[in-house]
Formats: sequence, C-alpha cells, structure tokens
Amino acid sequence: MRDVVRDLSWPTDEDLHASRLDTMIILAAHDARWAHDYAREAAQLRHAVGDLLLDLQHIGSTAVPELIAKPVIDMLAAVPRVELLDTQRATFESLGYQVMGEFGIVGRRYFRKDDSAGRRTHQLHTFAVGSDEIQRHLDFRDYLRAHSAAAHEYAALKQKLVSECVDDMGCYSEGKTVFVREIEQRAAVWRVMGRIVGEVI
Repeated sequence: MRDVVRDLSWPTDEDLHASRLDTMIILAAHDARWAHDYAREAAQLRHAVGDLLLDLQHIGSTAVPELIAKPVIDMLAAVPRVELLDTQRATFESLGYQVMGEFGIVGRRYFRKDDSAGRRTHQLHTFAVGSDEIQRHLDFRDYLRAHSAAAHEYAALKQKLVSECVDDMGCYSEGKTVFVREIEQRAAVWRVMGRIVGEVI
C-alpha cells in the first residue's frame, strides 16, 4: 500500500474549518462564568509556570461586567523578562496552548488556546514588568469598568462592526481602533487624575 503524503502547500478540510472558526466574529452577552473561567485558567498557569508570572490579570471585554464580547478569555501577565518564557514551550503546550512568540507586537510573548472544536477559548499576552503595554491594557479595562456609558458605546460599535464586516476580522479590528485609542487616552488621564486626587485627600 502506498503511503499517503499530505501536500503541505494545500490546506486540508481540517485547516479550512479551523481557519473559518478563527475568523468568525461571534459576540455574546456578558456571562458571569467568564470570571470563573479566568480564575480556573489562572490557577493552572500559576501552578505550571510558577514564579515567572509576577502578575496575572483578566483583561479585555470579558473582564468588563455587562459588556458584550467575543467569548474568549484574555489574560495579561507580567514577567521578569519575556525571553524566560521561550524555555517554557513544553509547559504551555501541555496546557493546550499554541506558542506564538511575539506575533506582531515587539516585546510580547503570545499564547492561545482552542477547544476540541477549534474555537478560541483563551489568549495570554505576556510582557516584561514595566512595559507600557501592561498599563495600557489595565487602563482600558479599568476605565470601561468604571464608566458604563463608554462601555455601552463600545458595545454599540462592536455590534455595528459585526453587521458591516461579517466575518472579516481585519475589518472588525480596524473599525475599533479609533475608539480604543480614544478610550486609552482618556483612561490614562483618568488614572493620573485619580492618583492626584487621592494624594490631595
């Protein structure tokens, strides 16, 4: 019997199915279980990776109460140096993560996890302690948590983009850019002003 050789230049049905799942834009109403999903995953990561994770946070829309979101748990980790994670490939893979390296963002190490059907479930973004990216993500989350009007505006924009972009993830992401950058700027000022007020009080 002749061996079956897969043509690596041509996607299989499984590849195409996974690709479609990866680009589908599905928004869900906020689910209180997302916080529990984060806590469970965070505990596994801390147990497996240990002291390398100096801080681990739940970020993104699933971390903002009542905000619609893609049902993917985004996590943010601070580590002493991201290069230290490069020796942990086997550990992350044992937890079901794909090890993606920087994946387009200098100074990051990105890990993603899918379920058995190929649907994305978790994403871990890691940066070195002191990275501006850490504060940017936390500012965005905390501002939306504290300002429901901004969260509702963000939700409306997402719904509009899903309708306009269908399953074009690039279109969806690009359509959010201006709003996200504006919120990031507001959030940074809000954080600083809050600190100043706290010091005066």
